[in-house]
Amino acid sequence: MIRPHPPRLILGSASPRRLELLAQIGLHPDEVRPADIDETPARNESPRDYVGRMARQKAEALPLADDEAALTADTTVSVGRRILGKPVDRDEAAEFMRLMSGRRHRVLTAVALRHAGRTRLRQVETLVRMRPIDAAALERYLDFDDWQGKAGAYAIQGAAAEFIPWIQGSFSAVVGLPLSETAAMLAAIGIHGGRP
Repeated sequence: MIRPHPPRLILGSASPRRLELLAQIGLHPDEVRPADIDETPARNESPRDYVGRMARQKAEALPLADDEAALTADTTVSVGRRILGKPVDRDEAAEFMRLMSGRRHRVLTAVALRHAGRTRLRQVETLVRMRPIDAAALERYLDFDDWQGKAGAYAIQGAAAEFIPWIQGSFSAVVGLPLSETAAMLAAIGIHGGRP
């Protein structure tokens, strides 16, 4: 019996972190083709609905050939119902960090896989606790510029790690791609990782 070839994997993200995460489990996209969509939250949209909509819209915005599968993801940070996106400047980054200081917040990551006319969606929620951050520590952190381009103004694998004593859930999802769930979705359409 001849096995059909797996589809070509198209990563619909410009995030170097998502490429690195896929490589950890031996997956290497055939092409990186970032999706360009409007990422503005809708009025009164919950963080969960928002992140799911973003991942799905990214997947559906990509042009695909019949032998291709699009993998997209979106990660957002929320405190209550407030969505903390990518800060526009240092002041907003400081505001986000002060809001999360000394409390728990949620990191929501949605993964979408579009293949053969169907889009599958998985969502992963991780609770993250930040210790209280004093003013001097916050200024040192902001000086790193590690907050730029990051949802919630931080990357858990970066300089903000010193503020995070505890998480409950998927570390890789907080980085940007829940690896276990992603690997299972890809395996369902014949794409398997190999040796990293």
